[in-house]
Amino acid sequence: MGKSLLVCAHSYSNFQKEAINLVSDMFDFVNVIVRTNTFVEIGKHSRMKYFKPYSSDYKIDLKDKPQNVNIYPVSIPYLPTDRGYKLLGEKHLYRVKKLINENNINFDLIHSHFTWSAGYVGAKLKEEYGVPFVVNARGYDIYSLPFKDDEWRSKITYVLETADQIITTSESNLPYLKKLYITSPIHVIPNGFRDQLFYPRDIQRTRIELGLPSSIKILLAIGSLREIKGHKYLIGAMSKIKQFRDDVICVIVGEGELQNELQKIILSYGLQDLVFLKGGKPHHQIPDWLNSCDLFILPSLQESYGTVQVEAMACGKPVIATKNGGSEWIINSDKYGILVEPSNSEDLADKILVALDKEWDKEAILKYAEQFNWNKIAVDIKSIYDKII
Repeated sequence: MGKSLLVCAHSYSNFQKEAINLVSDMFDFVNVIVRTNTFVEIGKHSRMKYFKPYSSDYKIDLKDKPQNVNIYPVSIPYLPTDRGYKLLGEKHLYRVKKLINENNINFDLIHSHFTWSAGYVGAKLKEEYGVPFVVNARGYDIYSLPFKDDEWRSKITYVLETADQIITTSESNLPYLKKLYITSPIHVIPNGFRDQLFYPRDIQRTRIELGLPSSIKILLAIGSLREIKGHKYLIGAMSKIKQFRDDVICVIVGEGELQNELQKIILSYGLQDLVFLKGGKPHHQIPDWLNSCDLFILPSLQESYGTVQVEAMACGKPVIATKNGGSEWIINSDKYGILVEPSNSEDLADKILVALDKEWDKEAILKYAEQFNWNKIAVDIKSIYDKII
């Protein structure tokens, strides 16, 4: 004890929050600096739903926060353009250093979640303060950003090479790190589920509480309404499924810029009584939605990992997922789910129909999911801390 951890993150919610909370007992203090966008904070008061998933209301979840964890939001004005995002690193660094000085924050270890821009801040702080630095390279910050152009490659490579330890969420990210010729130590540590939140519950009770029909098959997808999440292909699959079965509906939980477009697609297929956009939900409500479904669907075009599919299995639900990069690592047997081709409504519909007729072994799914319990994963993170502090 007697040590302090500084965390630079883009949110204190969901998997970032869980990872922070579960290592907090190693430290006297954990100071978490959460990046927010000034323009989003202004825009969230408007009627535009686009802003809500990116606002501090969604980014910061103080429920069950340990007493020694302190949260400091820093508001930074930036535009969601390539140039605006590239300039964000220095803006983020300036605001974090100002906050550290104003609050007299001391730290013995820095952990950044995502290489840009939190990772850039962590790397610069390591150089200035001479303390160890760990970075989580999670998804798009590895498989997309460094390969956009030379400037991005230089920025991301600098962060990764400065880190004392790199944590990445799945083996699917390793080839991208190899392409960057990274020499810093790399550890594959997945995101997990919290067993106090994600566990099997009575399906009928959860359906009643959520206002869902009790005597029908329910497909569930959870994710932000963006192109890469592939929801339009799930809607297309439902147009085929309805030709073979009249006892299936699809529920999509999430918010994003494609909400209006997806609603138009639903109407164009005449699926307004079969596909329902339920909007975004707080993370602590997600277990009820997962327990209400028969099948969990992950139609993403690309995923580094896909934590929600692990959370679904922790509730005993089989997963139908695309071959998106991350799901192949998790759905490694047809005992737990079925993999389908991405961007393919026909294949998705066919596999869903197969899954609806299959008798799934709930206990086998629960047993397999146990390896992704956050309590077990936290041990690996703590061992990395022990090595470098």
